[in-house]
Amino acid sequence: MAAPHFADAVAKYDAARIALFGVPYDHTCSFRGGSRFAPRAIREASYNFETYMMDHQRDLLDVPVADLGDTPAYGPTVDMVAGVTQRASDIVGAGKIPIVIGGEHSLAPAVVRAFPKDIGVLGIDAHLDFRDSYLNDSWSHACSARRIADHVGVEHIVYLGVRSYSRQEREDLERLGLTYVSVYDIHDRGMTWGAERALKAVNRDKIYLTVDMDGVDPAYAPAVGNPEPFGLSPFQVKTLVGMLAPHLVGMDLNEVSPAWDFGQTALLGARLIREAIMGIGEARA
Repeated sequence: MAAPHFADAVAKYDAARIALFGVPYDHTCSFRGGSRFAPRAIREASYNFETYMMDHQRDLLDVPVADLGDTPAYGPTVDMVAGVTQRASDIVGAGKIPIVIGGEHSLAPAVVRAFPKDIGVLGIDAHLDFRDSYLNDSWSHACSARRIADHVGVEHIVYLGVRSYSRQEREDLERLGLTYVSVYDIHDRGMTWGAERALKAVNRDKIYLTVDMDGVDPAYAPAVGNPEPFGLSPFQVKTLVGMLAPHLVGMDLNEVSPAWDFGQTALLGARLIREAIMGIGEARA
């Protein structure tokens, strides 16, 4: 049976402001697999919510969104990257905003490559993801920030919520000048401070947001590929999405592995996507 469309994504493509699609891909998984099942699980979870969003006092149906379904089930990462970049390029070329449902974090640089190089990229992630290669694959989920930096420049990408990196990544980030915002600083100073610092660092008007759900604390989002304690709260991520909405040109949400909980991570993922849709709609009303 085909997966349902994302709830309330009922617009025809030509009339849509936002176009969703899923990437059921987890071939570079290094710990807990199953994120290839996330696009379906997140879409199913999206039907839990009222169309009217109380916190915004607006109805999600007022924002024209189309769901284009899923990409094929790719094999090698190079094929996934090429296919996802092409689909995202078609959406961007049509003047629409792509929101991509993963799948693993390796999809993020594939989407970013669909944009001109004048965008900034902010990410939510427990990990720095700045390896040049991992398990002999330069497109691994552990290399997402490095491959994004290849496109937009290392000075125009910042991950927030970071609380884990390798010794080599530490050396590389200092040598190459990568900026990140640690989860510890956010807990001390707040997400508003963290978002403002990140926006100032990337120094771009147009922002792409990539959300690795392991950036959220596993108490709230246990079903991820690489859970890491001491993470962000859902409300902190909501705050970031709301602050970025006026700047957003695209977004992805990735690394939900639905088999590892009772549905709460997919529910949070669906709710954050709804938050982005509404924020984009409000900013462009």
